[in-house]
Amino acid sequence: MQRILIDTDPGVDDALALLLALKSPELKIEAITTVSGNVHVEQATQNLLRILGLLDLSEFPMIAQGEAQPLVKLLVMAEHVHGEDGLGNISELSNHDGCPRYPLADCNISTISGVDLILELVNRYPNELVIVALGPLTNISRAIQKDPECMQQLQSIVLMGGVFREYGNVTTTAEFNVFVDPHAAHEVFSSGIPIHTVPLDVTHQVVLTGKRLNAETEEYDDRLSNFLRESTQTCMEFYRENVGFYGLHIHDALPIGILTHPHLFESVNAYVQVETEGNLTSGMTVADLRGVHSISKPNAQICLKVNADSFLKLFFQRILN
Repeated sequence: MQRILIDTDPGVDDALALLLALKSPELKIEAITTVSGNVHVEQATQNLLRILGLLDLSEFPMIAQGEAQPLVKLLVMAEHVHGEDGLGNISELSNHDGCPRYPLADCNISTISGVDLILELVNRYPNELVIVALGPLTNISRAIQKDPECMQQLQSIVLMGGVFREYGNVTTTAEFNVFVDPHAAHEVFSSGIPIHTVPLDVTHQVVLTGKRLNAETEEYDDRLSNFLRESTQTCMEFYRENVGFYGLHIHDALPIGILTHPHLFESVNAYVQVETEGNLTSGMTVADLRGVHSISKPNAQICLKVNADSFLKLFFQRILN
Protein backbone atom coordinates (compact mmCIF):
# COMPACT_ATOMS: atom_id res chain seq x y z
CA MET A 1 0.00 0.00 0.00
CA GLN A 2 1.39 3.37 -1.05
CA ARG A 3 1.50 6.13 1.57
CA ILE A 4 0.40 9.44 0.05
CA LEU A 5 -0.23 13.02 1.06
CA ILE A 6 -2.68 14.91 -1.16
CA ASP A 7 -2.20 18.65 -1.60
CA THR A 8 -5.31 20.15 -3.16
CA ASP A 9 -7.46 23.23 -3.93
CA PRO A 10 -10.96 21.70 -4.32
CA GLY A 11 -12.32 22.33 -7.15
CA VAL A 12 -14.75 19.99 -8.92
CA ASP A 13 -12.06 17.83 -10.52
CA ASP A 14 -10.15 17.81 -7.21
CA ALA A 15 -13.30 16.44 -5.57
CA LEU A 16 -13.48 13.62 -8.12
CA ALA A 17 -9.79 12.87 -7.55
CA LEU A 18 -10.19 12.81 -3.78
CA LEU A 19 -13.14 10.43 -4.01
CA LEU A 20 -11.17 8.16 -6.34
CA ALA A 21 -8.21 8.16 -3.97
CA LEU A 22 -10.38 7.48 -0.91
CA LYS A 23 -11.92 4.50 -2.71
CA SER A 24 -8.60 3.06 -3.94
CA PRO A 25 -7.36 0.25 -1.66
CA GLU A 26 -3.84 0.59 -3.07
CA LEU A 27 -3.46 3.98 -1.36
CA LYS A 28 -3.10 5.00 2.28
CA ILE A 29 -3.94 8.70 2.52
CA GLU A 30 -1.92 9.87 5.50
CA ALA A 31 -2.90 13.53 5.19
CA ILE A 32 -4.59 16.13 3.01
CA THR A 33 -3.39 19.73 2.84
CA THR A 34 -5.21 22.61 1.19
CA VAL A 35 -3.91 25.55 -0.83
CA SER A 36 -5.36 28.57 -2.60
CA GLY A 37 -6.05 27.95 -6.27
CA ASN A 38 -9.48 27.21 -7.68
CA VAL A 39 -10.80 28.97 -4.56
CA HIS A 40 -9.22 30.67 -1.56
CA VAL A 41 -7.61 28.25 0.87
CA GLU A 42 -10.28 28.81 3.54
CA GLN A 43 -13.02 27.81 1.08
CA ALA A 44 -10.83 24.96 -0.17
CA THR A 45 -10.66 23.59 3.38
CA GLN A 46 -14.45 23.82 3.76
CA ASN A 47 -14.82 22.02 0.42
CA LEU A 48 -12.50 19.27 1.58
CA LEU A 49 -14.64 18.68 4.67
CA ARG A 50 -17.76 18.60 2.50
CA ILE A 51 -16.16 15.99 0.20
CA LEU A 52 -15.06 13.85 3.15
CA GLY A 53 -18.61 14.06 4.49
CA LEU A 54 -19.87 12.16 1.45
CA LEU A 55 -18.27 8.92 2.62
CA ASP A 56 -18.82 6.80 5.69
CA LEU A 57 -15.21 6.85 6.84
CA SER A 58 -14.17 5.09 10.03
CA GLU A 59 -11.20 7.44 10.37
CA PHE A 60 -10.08 10.57 8.56
CA PRO A 61 -6.69 11.54 7.19
CA MET A 62 -4.90 14.36 8.98
CA ILE A 63 -5.99 17.70 7.53
CA ALA A 64 -4.13 21.02 7.52
CA GLN A 65 -4.78 24.35 5.88
CA GLY A 66 -1.93 25.63 3.77
CA GLU A 67 -0.80 28.76 1.98
CA ALA A 68 -3.28 31.52 1.14
CA GLN A 69 -1.17 33.35 -1.46
CA PRO A 70 1.30 32.38 -4.20
CA LEU A 71 5.00 33.02 -3.60
CA VAL A 72 5.16 36.19 -5.72
CA LYS A 73 2.09 36.75 -7.90
CA LEU A 74 -1.33 37.94 -6.86
CA LEU A 75 -3.78 35.06 -6.46
CA VAL A 76 -5.88 34.11 -9.49
CA MET A 77 -8.87 31.83 -8.83
CA ALA A 78 -11.36 29.91 -11.00
CA GLU A 79 -14.80 30.42 -9.50
CA HIS A 80 -16.10 31.21 -13.00
CA VAL A 81 -15.40 27.56 -13.87
CA HIS A 82 -16.18 25.75 -10.61
CA GLY A 83 -18.85 28.01 -9.09
CA GLU A 84 -18.50 30.58 -6.34
CA ASP A 85 -17.91 27.90 -3.70
CA GLY A 86 -15.69 25.82 -5.99
CA LEU A 87 -18.08 22.86 -5.95
CA GLY A 88 -20.81 24.01 -8.30
CA ASN A 89 -22.50 26.02 -5.52
CA ILE A 90 -23.74 22.90 -3.76
CA SER A 91 -22.99 24.49 -0.38
CA GLU A 92 -26.21 26.48 -0.89
CA LEU A 93 -28.38 23.36 -1.24
CA SER A 94 -30.64 22.17 1.61
CA ASN A 95 -32.89 19.19 2.31
CA HIS A 96 -36.60 19.58 3.02
CA ASP A 97 -35.85 19.91 6.73
CA GLY A 98 -33.52 22.84 6.09
CA CYS A 99 -30.35 20.91 6.86
CA PRO A 100 -27.46 21.16 4.39
CA ARG A 101 -27.74 18.58 1.63
CA TYR A 102 -23.98 18.07 1.82
CA PRO A 103 -22.82 18.64 5.42
CA LEU A 104 -19.22 19.02 6.50
CA ALA A 105 -17.43 15.99 7.89
CA ASP A 106 -17.00 16.01 11.65
CA CYS A 107 -13.23 15.86 11.71
CA ASN A 108 -10.43 17.97 13.11
CA ILE A 109 -8.21 20.41 11.25
CA SER A 110 -4.62 20.40 12.45
CA THR A 111 -3.35 23.34 14.45
CA ILE A 112 -0.11 23.26 12.45
CA SER A 113 0.15 24.63 8.93
CA GLY A 114 -0.07 22.59 5.75
CA VAL A 115 3.64 23.24 5.14
CA ASP A 116 4.60 21.93 8.57
CA LEU A 117 2.36 18.88 8.20
CA ILE A 118 4.07 18.05 4.92
CA LEU A 119 7.48 18.19 6.60
CA GLU A 120 6.26 16.21 9.60
CA LEU A 121 5.02 13.36 7.42
CA VAL A 122 8.12 13.28 5.22
CA ASN A 123 10.17 12.92 8.40
CA ARG A 124 7.82 10.25 9.71
CA TYR A 125 7.93 8.19 6.50
CA PRO A 126 11.35 8.81 4.92
CA ASN A 127 11.60 7.51 1.34
CA GLU A 128 8.05 6.12 1.57
CA LEU A 129 5.76 9.13 1.09
CA VAL A 130 4.43 10.32 -2.27
CA ILE A 131 2.92 13.79 -2.48
CA VAL A 132 0.02 14.00 -4.93
CA ALA A 133 -0.28 17.66 -5.90
CA LEU A 134 -3.63 18.63 -7.43
CA GLY A 135 -3.34 22.43 -7.18
CA PRO A 136 -0.73 25.18 -7.28
CA LEU A 137 2.58 24.06 -5.80
CA THR A 138 2.85 26.79 -3.15
CA ASN A 139 2.75 24.52 -0.10
CA ILE A 140 5.33 22.14 -1.52
CA SER A 141 7.64 24.97 -2.53
CA ARG A 142 7.39 26.51 0.94
CA ALA A 143 8.26 23.14 2.48
CA ILE A 144 11.32 22.88 0.22
CA GLN A 145 12.38 26.39 1.25
CA LYS A 146 11.91 25.61 4.93
CA ASP A 147 13.71 22.25 5.01
CA PRO A 148 15.24 21.18 1.67
CA GLU A 149 17.09 18.22 3.20
CA CYS A 150 13.90 16.81 4.65
CA MET A 151 12.06 17.11 1.34
CA GLN A 152 14.79 15.10 -0.41
CA GLN A 153 13.42 12.13 1.55
CA LEU A 154 10.21 12.14 -0.49
CA GLN A 155 9.75 9.09 -2.64
CA SER A 156 8.29 11.32 -5.36
CA ILE A 157 5.82 14.05 -6.27
CA VAL A 158 3.01 13.17 -8.68
CA LEU A 159 1.35 16.35 -9.87
CA MET A 160 -1.32 17.57 -12.24
CA GLY A 161 0.21 20.54 -14.00
CA GLY A 162 1.70 22.03 -17.11
CA VAL A 163 1.06 21.78 -20.83
CA PHE A 164 3.59 21.07 -23.57
CA ARG A 165 2.06 20.40 -26.98
CA GLU A 166 -1.43 21.82 -26.56
CA TYR A 167 -2.82 25.24 -25.69
CA GLY A 168 -3.17 26.19 -22.05
CA ASN A 169 -6.48 26.46 -20.21
CA VAL A 170 -5.95 29.86 -18.59
CA THR A 171 -3.73 31.54 -21.20
CA THR A 172 -2.59 30.35 -24.61
CA THR A 173 0.62 29.00 -23.09
CA ALA A 174 -0.14 28.06 -19.48
CA GLU A 175 -2.07 25.48 -17.48
CA PHE A 176 -3.93 26.81 -14.43
CA ASN A 177 -2.03 25.18 -11.54
CA VAL A 178 1.34 26.33 -12.84
CA PHE A 179 0.03 29.73 -13.92
CA VAL A 180 -1.30 30.52 -10.43
CA ASP A 181 2.15 30.08 -8.87
CA PRO A 182 4.85 29.69 -11.52
CA HIS A 183 7.61 30.55 -9.06
CA ALA A 184 6.58 27.64 -6.85
CA ALA A 185 6.45 25.32 -9.87
CA HIS A 186 9.92 26.45 -10.93
CA GLU A 187 11.26 25.68 -7.45
CA VAL A 188 9.64 22.25 -7.32
CA PHE A 189 10.91 21.19 -10.76
CA SER A 190 14.38 22.44 -9.79
CA SER A 191 14.42 20.61 -6.45
CA GLY A 192 15.90 17.28 -7.52
CA ILE A 193 12.90 15.42 -6.07
CA PRO A 194 11.59 12.73 -8.48
CA ILE A 195 8.56 14.20 -10.27
CA HIS A 196 5.88 12.64 -12.45
CA THR A 197 3.70 15.31 -14.03
CA VAL A 198 0.31 14.88 -15.68
CA PRO A 199 -0.19 17.81 -18.07
CA LEU A 200 -3.18 18.97 -20.08
CA ASP A 201 -1.75 17.01 -23.02
CA VAL A 202 -3.01 13.83 -21.38
CA THR A 203 -5.88 15.07 -19.19
CA HIS A 204 -7.62 16.38 -22.32
CA GLN A 205 -7.75 12.80 -23.59
CA VAL A 206 -10.25 11.88 -20.84
CA VAL A 207 -13.64 13.47 -21.55
CA LEU A 208 -16.44 12.94 -19.06
CA THR A 209 -19.65 14.00 -20.79
CA GLY A 210 -22.86 14.84 -18.98
CA LYS A 211 -24.52 12.01 -20.90
CA ARG A 212 -21.96 9.49 -19.63
CA LEU A 213 -22.21 10.74 -16.05
CA ASN A 214 -26.00 10.52 -16.06
CA ALA A 215 -25.93 7.05 -17.61
CA GLU A 216 -23.47 5.77 -14.99
CA THR A 217 -25.37 7.22 -12.03
CA GLU A 218 -29.02 7.04 -13.11
CA GLU A 219 -29.79 3.95 -11.03
CA TYR A 220 -28.35 5.51 -7.86
CA ASP A 221 -30.08 7.95 -5.50
CA ASP A 222 -27.55 8.19 -2.68
CA ARG A 223 -25.71 11.28 -1.46
CA LEU A 224 -22.52 10.53 -3.40
CA SER A 225 -24.25 10.01 -6.74
CA ASN A 226 -26.35 13.14 -6.24
CA PHE A 227 -23.14 15.02 -5.47
CA LEU A 228 -21.56 13.79 -8.70
CA ARG A 229 -24.51 15.06 -10.72
CA GLU A 230 -25.07 18.35 -8.89
CA SER A 231 -21.49 19.49 -8.28
CA THR A 232 -20.49 19.08 -11.93
CA GLN A 233 -23.35 21.04 -13.53
CA THR A 234 -21.78 24.50 -13.30
CA CYS A 235 -18.48 23.22 -14.67
CA MET A 236 -20.22 21.38 -17.50
CA GLU A 237 -22.14 24.53 -18.43
CA PHE A 238 -18.85 26.42 -18.58
CA TYR A 239 -17.41 23.75 -20.90
CA ARG A 240 -20.49 23.87 -23.14
CA GLU A 241 -20.15 27.63 -23.56
CA ASN A 242 -16.35 27.85 -23.79
CA VAL A 243 -14.94 24.47 -24.86
CA GLY A 244 -17.69 23.08 -27.08
CA PHE A 245 -19.14 20.08 -25.27
CA TYR A 246 -21.37 19.45 -22.24
CA GLY A 247 -19.04 17.71 -19.86
CA LEU A 248 -15.62 18.27 -18.35
CA HIS A 249 -12.06 17.01 -18.21
CA ILE A 250 -11.41 15.26 -14.90
CA HIS A 251 -7.81 16.50 -14.79
CA ASP A 252 -6.94 15.80 -11.16
CA ALA A 253 -8.18 12.22 -11.14
CA LEU A 254 -5.39 11.13 -13.49
CA PRO A 255 -2.50 11.37 -10.98
CA ILE A 256 -4.47 9.01 -8.75
CA GLY A 257 -4.78 6.58 -11.66
CA ILE A 258 -1.05 6.73 -12.34
CA LEU A 259 -0.42 5.48 -8.80
CA THR A 260 -3.02 2.71 -8.82
CA HIS A 261 -2.99 1.60 -12.48
CA PRO A 262 0.28 2.77 -14.07
CA HIS A 263 -0.13 0.37 -17.01
CA LEU A 264 -2.87 2.63 -18.40
CA PHE A 265 -0.40 5.49 -18.91
CA GLU A 266 2.66 6.25 -21.05
CA SER A 267 5.31 8.78 -20.02
CA VAL A 268 8.65 10.17 -21.22
CA ASN A 269 11.62 11.56 -19.32
CA ALA A 270 12.41 15.21 -20.00
CA TYR A 271 13.91 18.38 -18.58
CA VAL A 272 11.07 20.71 -17.59
CA GLN A 273 11.53 24.45 -17.18
CA VAL A 274 8.91 26.96 -16.01
CA GLU A 275 8.61 30.53 -17.30
CA THR A 276 8.05 32.88 -14.36
CA GLU A 277 8.35 36.37 -15.84
CA GLY A 278 7.07 36.51 -19.42
CA ASN A 279 4.20 38.91 -20.07
CA LEU A 280 2.65 36.46 -22.55
CA THR A 281 4.18 33.23 -21.26
CA SER A 282 4.06 33.35 -17.44
CA GLY A 283 3.44 29.81 -16.23
CA MET A 284 4.50 28.18 -19.49
CA THR A 285 6.13 24.77 -19.06
CA VAL A 286 8.87 24.01 -21.58
CA ALA A 287 10.42 20.64 -22.41
CA ASP A 288 11.84 18.89 -25.46
CA LEU A 289 9.68 15.81 -25.99
CA ARG A 290 11.17 14.70 -29.32
CA GLY A 291 13.27 11.99 -27.72
CA VAL A 292 16.57 13.45 -28.88
CA HIS A 293 19.57 13.77 -26.59
CA SER A 294 19.29 16.75 -24.27
CA ILE A 295 22.17 18.63 -22.71
CA SER A 296 20.20 18.94 -19.48
CA LYS A 297 19.53 15.88 -17.35
CA PRO A 298 15.80 15.00 -17.15
CA ASN A 299 14.11 16.28 -13.99
CA ALA A 300 10.66 14.76 -14.53
CA GLN A 301 8.57 12.10 -16.15
CA ILE A 302 5.89 13.67 -18.35
CA CYS A 303 2.75 11.63 -18.94
CA LEU A 304 1.59 11.98 -22.56
CA LYS A 305 -0.88 9.16 -23.16
CA VAL A 306 -3.67 7.37 -21.29
CA ASN A 307 -6.08 4.60 -22.18
CA ALA A 308 -9.04 6.94 -21.71
CA ASP A 309 -11.80 4.33 -22.02
CA SER A 310 -10.21 2.03 -19.46
CA PHE A 311 -9.54 4.91 -17.10
CA LEU A 312 -13.14 6.17 -17.20
CA LYS A 313 -14.40 2.62 -16.64
CA LEU A 314 -12.07 2.28 -13.64
CA PHE A 315 -13.15 5.69 -12.34
CA PHE A 316 -16.83 4.79 -12.21
CA GLN A 317 -16.21 1.28 -10.87
CA ARG A 318 -14.27 2.74 -7.95
CA ILE A 319 -16.44 5.80 -7.26
CA LEU A 320 -19.83 4.07 -7.34
CA ASN A 321 -18.96 0.84 -5.52
